Amino acid sequence: MLQNQGREMMIVTSGAVAFGKQRLRHEILLSQSVRQALHSGNGLHKEMVLVTNLDFHDDEKRQNLNSTLRELLRMNIVPIINTNDAVVPPPEPNSDLHGVNVISIKDNDSLAARLAVEMKADLLIALSDVEGLYNSPPGTNDAKLIDIFYSGDQQSITYGTKSRVGIGGMEAKVKAALWALQGGTSVVIANGTNPKITGQVITDIVEGKKVGTFFSEVKPAGPSVEEQTEMARNSGRILASLHPDQRSEIICHLAELLTERKNEILAANKMDMKMAVSAGRLPSAMLKRLSLSSVKLSSLAVGLRQIAMAAQDSVGRVVRRTRVAPSLELEQVTVPIGVLLVIFEARPDCLPQVSALAIASGNALLLKGGKEAANTNRVLHQLTQEALSLHGVREAVQMVNTHEEVEDLCRLDKMIDLIVPRGSSQLVRDIQRAAKGIPVLGHSEGICHVYVDADADVDKVIKIVRDSKCDYPAACNSMETLLIHREILRTPMFDKIIEMLRIEQVKIHSGPRFASYLTFSPSEASSLRTEYSDLECCLEVVDGVEEAVEHIHKYGSSHTDVIVTENKETAERFLQQLDSACVFWNASSRFADGYRFGLGAEVGISTARIHARGPVGLEGLLTTKWVLRGDGHTVADFSESGSRKYLHENIPVEQNLTGHRDSN
Repeated sequence: MLQNQGREMMIVTSGAVAFGKQRLRHEILLSQSVRQALHSGNGLHKEMVLVTNLDFHDDEKRQNLNSTLRELLRMNIVPIINTNDAVVPPPEPNSDLHGVNVISIKDNDSLAARLAVEMKADLLIALSDVEGLYNSPPGTNDAKLIDIFYSGDQQSITYGTKSRVGIGGMEAKVKAALWALQGGTSVVIANGTNPKITGQVITDIVEGKKVGTFFSEVKPAGPSVEEQTEMARNSGRILASLHPDQRSEIICHLAELLTERKNEILAANKMDMKMAVSAGRLPSAMLKRLSLSSVKLSSLAVGLRQIAMAAQDSVGRVVRRTRVAPSLELEQVTVPIGVLLVIFEARPDCLPQVSALAIASGNALLLKGGKEAANTNRVLHQLTQEALSLHGVREAVQMVNTHEEVEDLCRLDKMIDLIVPRGSSQLVRDIQRAAKGIPVLGHSEGICHVYVDADADVDKVIKIVRDSKCDYPAACNSMETLLIHREILRTPMFDKIIEMLRIEQVKIHSGPRFASYLTFSPSEASSLRTEYSDLECCLEVVDGVEEAVEHIHKYGSSHTDVIVTENKETAERFLQQLDSACVFWNASSRFADGYRFGLGAEVGISTARIHARGPVGLEGLLTTKWVLRGDGHTVADFSESGSRKYLHENIPVEQNLTGHRDSN
């Protein structure tokens, strides 16, 4: 496939692997293969070439080999090269006739490296029976896959026994890879033992995805994302053990820095805005999110102080206490989740909010911001680390500045405990697909509905619909579909709704049923499941609350849905039957927000069915653990008579504990 895409490919492998069940016929000569290739047009062919050390150490033979391989490639033939097992001369020293350092051909790894350099190949993929290069033999304790291996890191590797396939081992592969790297060829070692996915492994590597171990001569100045995650986890554990007052103090200090250093923040934001406008790629809604102001920073500082107060009663709080036996006391205690990865687009205000929530809940935090807000994010992260330094936990919040793809970050399932995407529905969907083994907290779409009932008050309808759609159309809690009771059509209330939307310049897309009532209708909605994120909405007609609920269940995204009515019985049916994360009666959908809920800030809005749901604040970033205290004399007796010993007496939790057990 890669050859047909215009790339020139060569394969170095053993005859058994290359040909499988095919029989190598002695009578087929190279000249015959060449003639066949010439007569068959552009068809793809494979040709076996057997070589020895002498083909490289003799100048004339080396030139002949080079010319032969280039001619085969020119004719769209994939050469399959293998050492000639029938004629193997003694190994040559690692230098050629001119004294230049070379690699002696002892196995397929050294042969591949020598050919790659000789042919000036761009890339050498060495397939192994493991995922790549580990810092110690795979399967041993603490063995970690090395994503990028630098030529100066050879002393940090401990090699195991040779591979069960082939005659070389990982040590031979590394030596060959480093030699090829010095010769100007990029090298990746990856797993090639699974026939179902090996092709995908090769194409992923060629496309630049992080697969296996990539060899590099230049080591970047900063830490790798794996090292950053490790630093965050270690510092996060110290953060979780701090007294609640200390965590609150860090957050309050960050709030002060937001106002004290606002000129520095706004100057950086001005640079980002200028670059975004000149690039012309961001829509107006994204530009609004990117922009910061003194008012926004002051509002952020207020929210952070609310979080600081909530931090007093978070980590270490006893949720439940039970006396299991006379000398056994069991407690369920709140604890941090661990390491959070928050990925956000052009919304720098997210950084201090999420950082404060992570600090309050004792979680370590990795931040991956959009490049559009790079300057603003850099300043805000520096201020966050400055605040964390107050109690020696500077590294608990890390900013990932490398060119790591989101897909690569989602592979760190042994290091990251929760991913929180903040951005477009496409970003959330991409992360949900890429995150294998890591829970994702978020929503892929914000298709929010407002249902106007037959018993609605017209003044309330106008206020709620206007605020839900026009206050901030790009927000995920903005109304996208307006459902109207059939009896309201052609009434003064309906006319006032349409007039208000016209004045606010909201473009209406008619649903199929609404369109059927009109002679000349607005443009029909292409889908009833559309998140416009702009001054646009769909308008559809329903017969009553049951049909409204049915419509929302079918086309909604379980985010936020609203009913406007003066009929309490109708409202209660709507609130009970609808299973969205947020359901409101006579209130704007824009209230689905952590700040408006009194959470101080939110890390995101979740439409998931388990763990946190709706606006996720401090409580959503905590889990619990069970703590059992005994005297050492009581044993676990699971027999019928033994089970009667256990009291299971619930003990009132007289006060919320924050990091320390009370005296009771």
